[in-house]
Amino acid sequence: MSEWTKWQFFKGTSCLPAVLVLIILVCSISAFAQQSRKELEDKRKKLLREIEMTSSMLRKTTENKEATLSRYVTLQKQINKRQQLIETLRAEVQYLLENMQRTTDVIIALTDDIDRLKNEYAKMARHAYRQRLSRSDWLFLFSAKNFNDAFRRWQYLRQYDRYRQKQTRLILETQQTLLDKIRMLEDRKTEKERLLDSESRQSEMLGLEMSAKNRLLEELKGDEARLARDLEKKRTAAAKLNSAIENIIKAEMERVKREERSAVAGKTNVSPSATPDFAVSSKEFQNNRGKLPWPVKNGVITGYFGRQQHPTIQSVEIVNNGIDIRTDEGAPVRAVFEGTVVGTQFIPGYDYMVIIKHGEYYTVYSNLEEVIVKNGEKVAVRQSIGTVSTDRKTNTSEVHFEIWKEKTRLNPQDWVGSK
Repeated sequence: MSEWTKWQFFKGTSCLPAVLVLIILVCSISAFAQQSRKELEDKRKKLLREIEMTSSMLRKTTENKEATLSRYVTLQKQINKRQQLIETLRAEVQYLLENMQRTTDVIIALTDDIDRLKNEYAKMARHAYRQRLSRSDWLFLFSAKNFNDAFRRWQYLRQYDRYRQKQTRLILETQQTLLDKIRMLEDRKTEKERLLDSESRQSEMLGLEMSAKNRLLEELKGDEARLARDLEKKRTAAAKLNSAIENIIKAEMERVKREERSAVAGKTNVSPSATPDFAVSSKEFQNNRGKLPWPVKNGVITGYFGRQQHPTIQSVEIVNNGIDIRTDEGAPVRAVFEGTVVGTQFIPGYDYMVIIKHGEYYTVYSNLEEVIVKNGEKVAVRQSIGTVSTDRKTNTSEVHFEIWKEKTRLNPQDWVGSK
């Protein structure tokens, strides 16, 4: 075999592209893994925060007959979050197992590549040693037909030397990648054990909460007469609240129409939406659907929008025009969007109520202990408008929140985003 043929042979034996592709693939998998892992971690942390919040509320809730239903609803919320947390932990464990298997496969592939690289390097080293003994490099150069041919051969020899150096670096880099993957695998094993332990603890706590919920349910079944009376009082208060909201919105719509008629000479049927400020505010509010802040900084939803079965009395159906959010005692209640206060009123059973107008949309905040805004005042997003009331019999603090589009009630959960 000629020196030229030998050089071409060694040049062709490189597995460099395959190794580079493997390392790039490993990095891509790692980046995707980190993203998916972060999503699961974020979900787990969020659930843990919400569980801690409901746990704190349960600890503060008075243990008496009046508070039994409130404790039951909060505990049910806690159980649902705990179940979601266990599912998330199991998903994390499964994800880690799959990630560990991928990492193991990469370790095997890297080990094979290191062996191939070392074998190739050994061949090149032996060839280079024989070249130095025989001075074949010089013979390869001096056997050139002309100067241009000799120059090309000299370039080939330089490339071959650089290739040998690159093979050396590649071996070292691949070995380092292998060590990193081995350490990562050990970290994943430790994390898996930690998650399994956490899942076991959460399952144990879930069992205790399920038992507590069943005990509360038995208590509530034996006290249905009192619950029915409380429910009737709640319905009466809700009807008064709904009537007050409708009257304020109706009065505001009529006021806008009167002003439009006065402003536009000769035109008697002008829609309120013809007002530029009105249209802009409505559009901005609409564009923030699903992104509005919560009316309180911390809280959990304990009452949902629409028709639903009573949590304990199977034969009773309840209607909620908004959502109920359990929060901390004395918590500030905040405007979810900039607007103008168009109504404040005291409603027995719901304490103080505030209505803020956002074009053709209205947000309603009730069960406030005090109000610090007044009619006609412009408010900014997240501006405090009052503080939440606390039921002294149950020691629970809950704000009732509604969203209306003129005379149509909307589900607030479709409009608010993350806290």
